[in-house]
Amino acid sequence: MPVSLSPFVVATALAAAAAAPAAAQQPAPKLLVAISVDQFSADLFAEYRPLYTAGLKRLSTGAVFPSGYQSHAATETCPGHSTILTGAHPARTGIIANNWYDLSLARADKKVYCTEDPTVAGSSSDNYTVSPQYLKVPTLGDRMKAANPASRVVSVAGKDRAAVMMGGHAIDQAWYWGGKSFVTLPGRTGAVPATVNRINADVLATLARPGRAALPAACASHSAAVHVGTRDVGVLIDRKAEDFSRFRTALDFDREVADLAIGLIGELKLGSGPAPDVISIGLSATDYVGHGYGTEGAEMCTQLLGVDNAVGRILAALDARKVPYAVVLTADHGGTDLPERSHARGVPDAVRVDKALLPDAMSAALAAEFKLTGRVLYGDGPFGDLYLSRDIPADLRSRVLAAAKARYQSSPQVAAVFTADELRRMPTPSSTPVEEWSLADRFRASFDPERSGDLLVALKPHVTPIATQGGTVATHGSPWSYDRRVPMLFYRPGMTGFEQPLSVETVDILPTLASLIALPVPKAEIDGRCLDLDPGPADTCAK
Repeated sequence: MPVSLSPFVVATALAAAAAAPAAAQQPAPKLLVAISVDQFSADLFAEYRPLYTAGLKRLSTGAVFPSGYQSHAATETCPGHSTILTGAHPARTGIIANNWYDLSLARADKKVYCTEDPTVAGSSSDNYTVSPQYLKVPTLGDRMKAANPASRVVSVAGKDRAAVMMGGHAIDQAWYWGGKSFVTLPGRTGAVPATVNRINADVLATLARPGRAALPAACASHSAAVHVGTRDVGVLIDRKAEDFSRFRTALDFDREVADLAIGLIGELKLGSGPAPDVISIGLSATDYVGHGYGTEGAEMCTQLLGVDNAVGRILAALDARKVPYAVVLTADHGGTDLPERSHARGVPDAVRVDKALLPDAMSAALAAEFKLTGRVLYGDGPFGDLYLSRDIPADLRSRVLAAAKARYQSSPQVAAVFTADELRRMPTPSSTPVEEWSLADRFRASFDPERSGDLLVALKPHVTPIATQGGTVATHGSPWSYDRRVPMLFYRPGMTGFEQPLSVETVDILPTLASLIALPVPKAEIDGRCLDLDPGPADTCAK
């Protein structure tokens, strides 16, 4: 069911429609473009919106949904990207986190990475073969190729999990940053596109020389040093030559990803074939900036102006193709600033997590309480999914689980704790405005009975789950609005723009794009709904 508009928005859009061609009168897109800006929260979109002059400004003349939601609790990169082009919550996609534990694995490392193939000999969560095998549902590209094999699916990103989760199981071309160059999925044969070779050569040339930090005038007010641990953040610093790690937080990183996408669009002549094509583009640098420096310093201001420029160049390249296209831009999750700066700015509950809540510490406490040897509790952090060891005697298991839940609930930093049995008995949330979902609803939307933990923990708002100040100073992953809310911007040349303030979901993107190319998607297979992108009397979702 399409989202309804307020009378004021409808009246304004109808008046504008007289001076612009309606989207309903346009030819169907031959190329669909999905752009994800990693950790681009709705708050960041709104805060920096007055500064956009290029791509983000142009997309803001289309259909703007400033309150899109990654509805679920597990607001991490892999779950978030798994919703964007599947129309499904993580409970359906099976992608419950970036990492989870599978205690049935024969290998010593029981942690699995969301895009690894654990059947490969020697695989671990840190040394893995990239694969979409954990994704349980089809993506938009998968559905397009099933309907017409002539459709082409291309995915490029700064992270393998972004490329795989948006591209899916039937990707024709997948390219993502491999640490020192852009690489593709294992086992792929055929000639490497000239664009990829050119971009990789440019990356090496860029990294061979130092990167000079230039503070845009518009970002001067954001430049102020904040001491965190052993270093300062909040002010720009130069990148040393051959610093591959810092390259990920530089403007060059997203620029190279954008150039890779632009080159492949032209080289592969996307949008010019007998069937519609789709390309997904994952701009990942914003996430690395947020983790490394926080969201409110000169680094993030400079980065978002770079995103604006990169998106502008992508749109210009699409215009040059002279084929009908449609673009959506959103994010996999939001994020929050480092607690030290937030606290100084008047957020009194902005703190770092108590080390007693870390899985190692909690495991040790439970082992002492029940006189157990070995590891009792597994987890990737002090929140989200936590798993009880299979070595716990059966007659103790329920008592250990209850004790673990009680220990977490007794912490003043914990908002709620759910057991797998509690969530398993809940229906999947599907009604009420998504911002009014209970914490249990949010966790249920992330819950997969085959993969989720025995306990699921929610920290209170503004509790940063990083106990030690190191290279990573800020993060995301919580069920709170600053991590759930993301912008959703739809654009087609010539469309009548409007802004819809009511909440929508990222799972609404797939059915909306599918409607533009008349691709049938059974409602029972997805969690999203089509959004009407025509503010006039025509309904783009009725096609």
